[in-house]
Amino acid sequence: MTIWRGATLILHDGAPISNFDPAYLWWGAGTIAYVPVPVILFALVVAVGYVVQRYTRYGRHVYAVVGNPEAARLNGVNVPMIVTSVYLMVGVLSGLAGFLQSARLGAAEATAGVSYELRVIASVVIGGASLSGGRGGVGGTVVGALLIGVLTNGLVIMHVSSYWQQVVIGMIIVAALSA
Repeated sequence: MTIWRGATLILHDGAPISNFDPAYLWWGAGTIAYVPVPVILFALVVAVGYVVQRYTRYGRHVYAVVGNPEAARLNGVNVPMIVTSVYLMVGVLSGLAGFLQSARLGAAEATAGVSYELRVIASVVIGGASLSGGRGGVGGTVVGALLIGVLTNGLVIMHVSSYWQQVVIGMIIVAALSA
């Protein structure tokens, strides 16, 4: 991540990339039947993730590997393939998120997603996932993400400094891990 971020900053002298084609911007600001395109894509990703997690052999294998990789291996699960495929999906979905954000903002900047990692961790933990594995799901993560979003928006509306916002989110992670 740091290598690519640094390379992007070097290639563009730290300046954001802008002047995108209107067709590209549509993905971030367009609508289909009055519903924003990013909302539709979010719903599709959540639906596919939920179905895969709950109703497929692959979803059960992911839970098994996260919960106890050695037990999963002894039961015939190809652990390296599952781990690699999960990282691949995370990469693809992160790329989709970056694509949608740049299309929504009309600009792309190498430092645009800095500190989002903590928001993601907070969303997942608040949604009921265990950082030690074996627990959690798509539905809880969506609820956690919505709660973090509402909290962040509320702090912005209340004119709370972005520094204090990070402190509040960090405290929420600590509280959720303590529970």
